[in-house]
Amino acid sequence: MEETFANFSKFGDTKSTGKELDNKKFSKLCKDTGIMGKLVTSTDVDICFSKHKPKGGRTITMKEFEAILDDLSVKRFPKKESPDEKKEAIRTLIAGKGPKTKGTTKVSKKGATDRLTDASKYTGSHKERFGADGKGKGLEGREDIIEDDGYVVGYTNKDTYDQTH
Repeated sequence: MEETFANFSKFGDTKSTGKELDNKKFSKLCKDTGIMGKLVTSTDVDICFSKHKPKGGRTITMKEFEAILDDLSVKRFPKKESPDEKKEAIRTLIAGKGPKTKGTTKVSKKGATDRLTDASKYTGSHKERFGADGKGKGLEGREDIIEDDGYVVGYTNKDTYDQTH
């Protein structure tokens, strides 16, 4: 259980010590581990978090986390008879789990999105920003690079004067 707490506490925060959990990460913990569902809503989770966090604080420690789990176990497992069975069931549910990242941001390929993101169909100045393979050219595609060679930009007969005279 401490491992799960630390995993979610450190998720997305490189400076986290793994000792405190804020409401956003606690809600993610409840969603990803299966505590939140038909019986336990996000409102229930938020209310329990607010009830157990220190007054004026924004995070909970392991001690408050265990108290919140005890409260949520009553709602999550109403068919279990004894409170100890409920507490054990919720701890088993979250044991050894970590945050899920797969499927959090899906790439849309419906309708116009596919057509609008196809660089091969770009025209005009936008076409100049991408190579034949569809990859961006970077700074070369965004800025006009000025050549100090004495010719105007776009002159096609560059360096041909000596050949004709």
